[in-house]
Amino acid sequence: MKRYLVLDDGQQYAGEAFGADVAAVGELVFNTGMSGYQESISDQSYNGEILMFTYPLIGNYGINRDDSESIKPTCKGVVVHELARRTGNWRTDLSLDDYLKNEGIPGISGIDTRAVTKHIREKGTMKATLVDQATAETVAKLQTTILPINQVATSTTQTPYPSPAMGRRIVVIDFGLKHSILRELGQRQCNVTVLPATATATEVLGLFPDGVLLSNGPGDPKDVPAALPMIREVERVVPVFGICLGHQLFALANGADTFKMKFGHRGFNHPVREIATGRIDFTSQNHGYAVDRESLNNTDLLVTHEEINDQTVEGLRHRQYPAFSVQYHPDAAPGPHDAAHLFDEFMDLIDVHKSATKGALN
Repeated sequence: MKRYLVLDDGQQYAGEAFGADVAAVGELVFNTGMSGYQESISDQSYNGEILMFTYPLIGNYGINRDDSESIKPTCKGVVVHELARRTGNWRTDLSLDDYLKNEGIPGISGIDTRAVTKHIREKGTMKATLVDQATAETVAKLQTTILPINQVATSTTQTPYPSPAMGRRIVVIDFGLKHSILRELGQRQCNVTVLPATATATEVLGLFPDGVLLSNGPGDPKDVPAALPMIREVERVVPVFGICLGHQLFALANGADTFKMKFGHRGFNHPVREIATGRIDFTSQNHGYAVDRESLNNTDLLVTHEEINDQTVEGLRHRQYPAFSVQYHPDAAPGPHDAAHLFDEFMDLIDVHKSATKGALN
């Protein structure tokens, strides 16, 4: 069955339908990863977006029950060049087609995704729709559509929940949490409590955490203003580690600014330099907003990492408090594991802070 990808500048691409038999509207973004389509589709950072893969063949190892990054994917659609006709992995439970049907997400194949990617890189990220029939009214309707800005509210948990262990007490603020973050904390025997994005500083500190992690999530960080006073109060008391959207919110809370990128960073091959040492890590990234470097001049934040390709800010550290953040995903699901050491640095920061606090009390 025919399906069309229509962009709000009038560009149209014809392809074949797969997945759910529904229409979709969202922001069209592209991911350059060669694998990891299941992790990407189930990543809440894609909430509200139509996800296009640049790698030419998608679906060849199917979908399994272990690799999802959330219980319910919230991307609006999937665009691929070629959908694999068969899968070849012993872990496969479903085909990508069946998975999208079950989740109510439409897909389109047979698209020249490289050409569409070049168009977005030149024109910038834009609204798009997946429809079974494209008419003159399709573009006009798309252009007047206002996309929702409540992605975090529809991604976060509504109630707190624990992931108990015997180690350090960590509170994770869920702005659109990837399960791989919990797995990394679990490997370090952390006693984790996950709180909703609406959590206040009183609620966070009332759990007596050893550290607080600000998770990844979708959308514009400026659409989550309620998190800023919480971060400002918590960072004065316990170590804080921000990831992706958590990094942007950490910056906003400390007086910096953020901006919308032309087409963002989405893939698993982004090189990042640690400024102090010159160390290069290849990283997993998924974001359409970044921290404005110039806005950091009059803040207490120090730039610790930068993206090699475009010099965007990839890491920050507070000059006074035990708090830091990175724009990329050290949990690496999917993607390189180069930056997993940051979770260990968070653990070390917690231990040093606990020791110093104990010494001051004595």
